[in-house]
Amino acid sequence: MTPTDKAYKLLALQEAISNRAAKELIDRGVVYAAGKKVLVARADIKVGTNFRVNKLKKPTVIFEDDNIVAVDKPPFLISEEISENFKLTLLHRLDKETSGVLLLSKSEDFTKKVIAAFKTEKVKKTYLAIVSGKFIESCRIDIPLQIIKTKSGAYAKVAKSGQNAVTLVEPKLVAGKSSLVEISIETGKTHQIRAHLKSIGFSVLGDEKYGGKPASRIMLHAWKIELLGYSFESPPPHEFTGFGKNS
Repeated sequence: MTPTDKAYKLLALQEAISNRAAKELIDRGVVYAAGKKVLVARADIKVGTNFRVNKLKKPTVIFEDDNIVAVDKPPFLISEEISENFKLTLLHRLDKETSGVLLLSKSEDFTKKVIAAFKTEKVKKTYLAIVSGKFIESCRIDIPLQIIKTKSGAYAKVAKSGQNAVTLVEPKLVAGKSSLVEISIETGKTHQIRAHLKSIGFSVLGDEKYGGKPASRIMLHAWKIELLGYSFESPPPHEFTGFGKNS
C-alpha cells in the first residue's frame, strides 16, 4: 500500500515552510496536485505527490486622496488582510476569490457618508462573471435572499421570507458552453450575485459552493464602482480578457 500523509504536511516539506503556512496556502485555494486544486488541508495524499503553488499577487493602488483609497484586489487575498496592511477601514468586502475594486476609507466622517450611500442604494457596482451555459438574453433577477451564518462563514439562500435583492445581468460573449456576462447589482447582499446566478441556472465557473463547475478560481471580477462622485475601474484579469479567444 502506498504511504499517505496530510496534504499540508507534505506541502510544508516540499516548500520548506511551516505546517501552518502550508495549511494557509491550501485554505486560500492556490495549491494544486495532479492538475486539481487541493481543497482540504488535512486530506490524506500520497507521499511523493508534487504540488504546484500559484504565486499570490500583491494589491495595487488605483487611486488615493484625503478620503479614500481604491485598491485593485487580486484573487485569493482576504479583504480584511488588505485593510490591515493599509491600516485603513474597509468600506465593503469582496469574497476571497473575487478580484477587482476594493475601497478603503481614510476618515471616520467619510466612512459614515459611504455607509449612508450604501443604505440608500446610491452606490453603483458593476461586475464581470464567467458562467456555465449559453447566456444570450438580458434579465433582471428580483429574488429575495436569506443570509444564513455558520461557523465556516455566511451564505445566501433563495427564500420568500428573505431580504430584497435585485441583480441585472447582460450577455457579453458566448464561447462553447460558457458565457461572459456583465452584472449590475441594485442591492448588496452577501453572495448575492453567486446565489442569484445559481437560481437561474447559470452558476459562476469555479463557484462549487453555488453549483459552479471547477475552475482555477471563482470567475467573478468587481469591474467598476461609483459612489459620492467617485468612479473607479479595475482592468479585467486575463481570465476575462482572454475568454473565448481559444474556442
